[in-house]
Amino acid sequence: MVAVTLMWATAGLVTRHLEHARSFEVTFWRSFFTLIALLVILPLWQGPAVFAKIRRGGRELWISGVCWSVMFTAFMVALTLTSVANVLVTMAVGPLLTALVARIFIGHKLPARTWSAIVVAGLGIGWMYGTQLGEGLLVGTLVALCVPLAAACNWTVVQHAHAKGHDIDLVPAVLIGAAISAGVTLPLAWPFQANAHDLSLLAFLGLVQLAIPCVLSVICARVLKAPEVSLLSLLEVIFGIALAWVGAGEEPPPSVLTGGALVISALVFNELLGMRERRIPRAALSGTP
Repeated sequence: MVAVTLMWATAGLVTRHLEHARSFEVTFWRSFFTLIALLVILPLWQGPAVFAKIRRGGRELWISGVCWSVMFTAFMVALTLTSVANVLVTMAVGPLLTALVARIFIGHKLPARTWSAIVVAGLGIGWMYGTQLGEGLLVGTLVALCVPLAAACNWTVVQHAHAKGHDIDLVPAVLIGAAISAGVTLPLAWPFQANAHDLSLLAFLGLVQLAIPCVLSVICARVLKAPEVSLLSLLEVIFGIALAWVGAGEEPPPSVLTGGALVISALVFNELLGMRERRIPRAALSGTP
C-alpha cells in the first residue's frame, strides 16, 4: 500500500515536466493509456470473465464507472490549473466527505470524533480557499474538490448496492471510468500538441501512476482493514508534495501547509480513535486488560 501511494504521488511531478500537452489533452492521454493498460492487465488477472462482469454489472457498476471518470478527469485538469499541494490536500478530505454523504443519503451514523474531524478539516480547506481568492488558484482547487465528491458518491453507491445484495467489482468500474474519461475529453483535447516526450510521460501516468496502483489497491483492501488503508493513503499527500517540491521546484505556500496540516491531523486522529474504539470492545470480550 505504501508503494501504491508512492505511484499515485508521481502525477504532479510528471505533469510538471510535460512540454506541450495541456489541460484536457493531458487528461485524455492519461485515461487512454490507463484504458489500454487495464485491457491487458484485467484479462490476465481475472480472465476473460472480467468482460462478462461488465455486461452483467447493472446500473450500480456503470454509476461507479461514471464516478471514476469524474475523478480521473477532474484530477488531471486540476493539476493543470493549480499547485500539486492544493490538489492533494483537497483530495485528502475524501474520507470525511464520504462519511458525510453516507450519513445524508443512506443514513450511516457518524460518531462525535468524525463530526469533529469534519469541522477541523473544513477549517483547513476554508483557510486554503480564503487565501487563494486573489491568487487565481481557486478555480483549480474547486475542480480538485470534484475528486473527493465523486469518490464519496462512488463509495455510497457501492455500499448501497452491497446492502441490497449486489456487490460491485471496482476494478471493471475503473476500466469503465477510464473509457468514459477518454471518450469525453477526446474532442476537448483536439488538436493534439503532445510530442514524443510528452506521450512517454503520459503513458507512464496511465500505466504506472494509475492502472497498476488501482489494481494493487484493490488487492491491499482485501488484506488490510479500512482504517489502515485510509491512514496509509494519506502518504500520497506527503509523497506528492515532496516530489513536486524536490523534482519540479514547486514549493507549497504557507497557507497550503497550514491548511494541509489541519486536514491531515483531523484524518489521522479520527482513524486512530476509531481503531482504538474497535479494539476496546474486542479486549473486553476476550477478558484482556
